[in-house]
Amino acid sequence: MFREILAFLATAGLFATAAVAQQSSPEVIRAAVLRVDRPDLPPISRLELATDDLGFAGARLAIEDNDTTGRFMGQKFEAEEVVVAPETAAEELERLIAEDVGFVVLLADDDTTLALADQAGDRITLLNAAARGDNLRGRDCRFNMIHVAPSHAMIADALAQFLMWKNWSRWFLIEGSHAADTDLAEAYRRAARKFGAKLVEERLYEDTGGARRTDSGHVQVQKQIPVFTQRAAEHDVIVAADEADVFAAYLPYQVWDPRPVTGSAGLVPRSWHPAMESWGASQFQNRFEALANRPMREIDYQVWLALRMLGEAATRSGSADTETLREYLLSDSFEVAGFKGQKLTLRDWDHQLRQPILLTTGLLMTSVSPQEQYLHQTSRLDTLGIDRAETECKFPEAE
Repeated sequence: MFREILAFLATAGLFATAAVAQQSSPEVIRAAVLRVDRPDLPPISRLELATDDLGFAGARLAIEDNDTTGRFMGQKFEAEEVVVAPETAAEELERLIAEDVGFVVLLADDDTTLALADQAGDRITLLNAAARGDNLRGRDCRFNMIHVAPSHAMIADALAQFLMWKNWSRWFLIEGSHAADTDLAEAYRRAARKFGAKLVEERLYEDTGGARRTDSGHVQVQKQIPVFTQRAAEHDVIVAADEADVFAAYLPYQVWDPRPVTGSAGLVPRSWHPAMESWGASQFQNRFEALANRPMREIDYQVWLALRMLGEAATRSGSADTETLREYLLSDSFEVAGFKGQKLTLRDWDHQLRQPILLTTGLLMTSVSPQEQYLHQTSRLDTLGIDRAETECKFPEAE
């Protein structure tokens, strides 16, 4: 890392600037991580229980990484950690704006994310590190928001490419009854049309409420899931759309026909996985685990990446000015390394970060999309998600 920093400074002709910067007070680049915790039922598996530092641990590692370079550039990075309930999120955002925080990494659901973006207007830049709804990148896109979290369309396309490579083209789609499930299911329908798969049958799994985990839960599941999936049309694979975490984890080994489960359980598309080791990820994982005493989760990675984007913009632009940083982030010059084997860049038509998607099981990575056979005239990463010609996003001309 140290040699890479020196090489960059030498290439950019910034040795003198760095030397002077170290002798003066550093410029502070302020950000915040705003996590909106919505009261909800616990996850199906206790292994998925939220931690108090979820997202914040990724932020702390990002600040360490940013400061490594920042010391040479006369820059110092700060990220305030804020936890709020949905009803106080707007008030807290106003406080951050009043205190001249230039960037907020937002961890919230789709509806809250959109409401806060409308409230913020052009006063602050939001980096969406959690919400995956395609509408946020489409008809409800906002110029003041940058999407670090992959969209539903991106993860659906990533899985679809792999399933078509396996020649598993007949899909049995099981959709949950929550709004986020509907959006994800529609992304899988779009992916099927895009890559030539056939949805042989679709079924809706209604969330009737009640306990998520009970001592005898496995007994009920062992009886209910086979009946629910019985007499489905002949299929190669089950694709589960269950963002609400109601039923998908119960599907493997319980469905009527012996078929692989994918989507929200089984083979799952993710932005990150704690078993990732390629492209220098082992050292990255080790640093995170030393800091947080636990493996890195997707939310941690997405927050880390959001703040690293800010750090990269500051380093490359040589500025701590909020407007300059935003302009650089949205420029053609911006790119950031994410331990995924290639540079990550922003789509100018919807402000979505291009990135490979990992296809994972519980313990291992199975593959990485985009798959090799899928090509694109601009970037192979644009085979994942909504391309320029398909977008419904229309930013105001004035901006």
